[in-house]
Amino acid sequence: MVFKRSIYKSPAQLRLMVAPGLATAASLDAVQNGIAAGVSTLELDALAEQAIIAAGGTPNFKLEHGYHHTICASVNDEVVHGIPGARILQPGDVVSIDSGAVLDGWNGDAARTFVLPDPTRPEVVAERQRLSDVTEASLWHGIARLASASHLNEVGEAIEEHILSQGEYGILTDYIGHGIGRRMHEEPPVFNYRVRAKGPEVKPGLVVAIEPMVVLGDAETYVKDDGWTVATEDHSAAAHWEHSVAVHKDGIWVLTAADGGAAGLAPFGIVPAPLA
Repeated sequence: MVFKRSIYKSPAQLRLMVAPGLATAASLDAVQNGIAAGVSTLELDALAEQAIIAAGGTPNFKLEHGYHHTICASVNDEVVHGIPGARILQPGDVVSIDSGAVLDGWNGDAARTFVLPDPTRPEVVAERQRLSDVTEASLWHGIARLASASHLNEVGEAIEEHILSQGEYGILTDYIGHGIGRRMHEEPPVFNYRVRAKGPEVKPGLVVAIEPMVVLGDAETYVKDDGWTVATEDHSAAAHWEHSVAVHKDGIWVLTAADGGAAGLAPFGIVPAPLA
C-alpha cells in the first residue's frame, strides 16, 4: 500500500495542532465536571461547546454534514455517534463522549468514557468500569507503541494484545481511528487490531487519532433509526477512548491531553516531547 507524502505535517503545522487539541481536551474536562445522573446529554453538549468557544475554537462535529451538535454522547449499548438530546442519564450508565474542535483550520478529536455511580448495582458499575479501564489502557498501549513503531499498524497489534490479555471483550472492527489535520478525518486508517499490512511509516509529521472501541459482548453492531447512533446487536455495554497524537523529530506528543500524555505514558517509561 502506498501513502502520499501529504499525510505527514511540517513542524510548523504540528505546532498549529496544539491549540485545537487543548480546546478538545477542555471540552471533555467540562463534560467530566458536569456529568451525573439526572443530567441530560444535551446539557453535556452545551458544556462542551462553551469550553471550545472559550478556548477560541469551533466545534468541528457541527461541520460534519447533517450533524448539529458539539459532542457524540453514546450511552450503555451505544458505542459511538450517539446524538445528544433530552435523554436523562441514570445511575450506573456508561457514557462515552466524543468531542472535537477546529481552530485556525486545524482539528482535534478525542473521547472519554464515564461510568456513573449506582450504589444499588455495584456489580454492574464494577463490570462497566473495568470495561472502560481496559479500553483506556489499550489506548495508552497503542500510543506507547507509536513511540517506537516503524509502521503504523503496530499500534493496532498493541491495542488488541492488551485487550485480549484482560478477558473476553469484543473489539469493534467496523469503526477505526484515522489521520487528522486540516480535516478531522484523513488518511491513514488506524486499526485497533492486528492486520497483515504494515501501514505507513511512522516518522515525523504523522498525526493520528487512535480510538479503540470495546464491548462486553459480541462486536456486531447496527445503526439506529436516527442514522447516526451505532449500538451493539446484543445490547452489551460499550466503551470508547481516543486521543490525537503527533509524531515529531523529538518523540511523540498527545495533542488532546493537557500534559501531552505524560501521565498515561509514565507506566511505559516514555516521556512525551513537547512540540518546539
